[in-house]
Amino acid sequence: MPSKKTQTDSDGLDQRIIAARRERALREKTYRERALKIYPWICARCGREFEGKKLRELTVHHKDHNHENNPPDGGNWELLCIYCHDNEHTRYLDQEWYDDEPPGKEQAPLSTHKPFAALEALIKDDKE
Repeated sequence: MPSKKTQTDSDGLDQRIIAARRERALREKTYRERALKIYPWICARCGREFEGKKLRELTVHHKDHNHENNPPDGGNWELLCIYCHDNEHTRYLDQEWYDDEPPGKEQAPLSTHKPFAALEALIKDDKE
């Protein structure tokens, strides 16, 4: 039988977890409702349209992956279906694993060689 102190500590932890989950759900509900008012109910990646009961499959994705960054204009959000949202987070985790540039950021070109850079000058020389 667990001691009285262990049971009390466990109950306190359970209550904090429940409160944290409730607070998170309320916060998510707030920005989700705002995003659904701002943006059309279409997945920004695959273009599927949502309405009625299927609307629950449309999620709010934070572009910078910071769930605390919820500007009033929705500039950090995009609506993604659950499948595209899962794919986006998988890509982000892969990027962290391989230490590459984050998805969506501009990457420098792999090659700086420009084979036709002087072509116009060569053509002019031949014509003269």
